[in-house]
Amino acid sequence: MDDLRFNKIAAGFLCAGLVLMISIKVSEFLLPHQDLATHPYPFVAVDGTAAAAPVAVVAVAEPISTLLATADSARGEKLSRKCTACHTFNAGGQNKVGPNLYGIVGLAQAQNADFKYSKAMAALADSDGVWDFETLNAYLFKPKTWLPGTKMNFIGLPKTQDRADLIAWIRQQADSPVSLP
Repeated sequence: MDDLRFNKIAAGFLCAGLVLMISIKVSEFLLPHQDLATHPYPFVAVDGTAAAAPVAVVAVAEPISTLLATADSARGEKLSRKCTACHTFNAGGQNKVGPNLYGIVGLAQAQNADFKYSKAMAALADSDGVWDFETLNAYLFKPKTWLPGTKMNFIGLPKTQDRADLIAWIRQQADSPVSLP
């Protein structure tokens, strides 16, 4: 062991402290402290008797009826690969985690008798709802927001053009595709 080992360790700590103090002084010189006349983030104190109701911001899907006329079905087919983990799109295709979606555009909601829907989706079967273009658009935007309680774990498609392309391709997966709006 070296006789000066303790001295070397102590010198290291002292040098580190010295560098830290010099850094603080240089930063105070470069950015001097300022007292502000008003608080940069004003706030209002609430007395607690009447709490203000929080404002909910809900994202809404943009309408896609105008985009469907120029939608790219080939691109929609590529986007549908995300869906094929849970759905099939061919005539007479089997149900997977989700139902077969062949001919879904224009059909009543939750009407596949061979598939067990979530309670939330099964409730739609009684509502005379139809999977039209705008309903599919809203559902594909954020499924869990459009239908709370759905089993569909897909986060959604935030881009309007992506939804239009996908819906245009899904529309073609039918014996007689529904006409465009």
